[in-house]
Amino acid sequence: MRASSVLLLAFVVSWTPGIALAQGASPAPPAAKPEMTEACPGLVADKAPLRSPVRRVAIEPDQVRLTYIGHATFLIETPQLVRIATDYNGYVKPPVIPDIVTMNHAHMTHYTDNPEPEIKHVLRGWSPDFGKPARIDLQYKDVRVRNVPTNIRSYYGSAETERHGNSIFIFEVANLCIAHLGHLHHTLNQQQLNEIGRVDIVLVPVDGSYTLDLEGMVEVLHALKARVMIPMHFFSPWTLDRFLSRVRQEWDVETREVPSVVFSKATLPEKPKVLVLPGH
Repeated sequence: MRASSVLLLAFVVSWTPGIALAQGASPAPPAAKPEMTEACPGLVADKAPLRSPVRRVAIEPDQVRLTYIGHATFLIETPQLVRIATDYNGYVKPPVIPDIVTMNHAHMTHYTDNPEPEIKHVLRGWSPDFGKPARIDLQYKDVRVRNVPTNIRSYYGSAETERHGNSIFIFEVANLCIAHLGHLHHTLNQQQLNEIGRVDIVLVPVDGSYTLDLEGMVEVLHALKARVMIPMHFFSPWTLDRFLSRVRQEWDVETREVPSVVFSKATLPEKPKVLVLPGH
């Protein structure tokens, strides 16, 4: 257990600032499945974990382990020990090869063209057909991964919008729904909120400039109504403190000393809160 904990804490943190705000919303998606519009149902583990050359530390069937690696990358571990890395760029990454990686098209700190061949599923949050939305709905063991497309600015300082260049990724596992907002540049319309569905935990970029401004992000967080909000994409203590000063007007804030936390439906806080994990 101790050796695995040390392994989880060993990570590389690197970042490069990117692009700015954009406005807009996605066109009507294909008809959503009923469970998406009513609630995010989640999935429960029902198979034994696969063996791996790297020792994996088990969690209970109703739990998810979340570790902040840095920038916009989290390691999500499921009861069947599926490993997922978000906004995977090839250098801010967990110390083991994940089974699934998600990426966003904002700039090179949120994706890589050269993911390791051992990664089973590489999920790009933009379509190779420029201007059209990516549509992802992957079931792998005890996790379901799907996306909701959003727009981004084509490049920093540009007034041109790249439609559907970003994706909000939704991870359904152990009866929990985790939303990673990616490089979000605009508030969400009702259509997008319906597509996202209920969210328990949201991973939120809080830089307030390269992504959505602070007031816009607070609006998004109110709309999502998640019980736990975890900051990411903040670059420096000053940027994080600016975000926390603003959100303390709305929610309680808790700071952890280690970047890893285990969640279950039963242990979610009664009142929504912001949970700060160490990283950049």
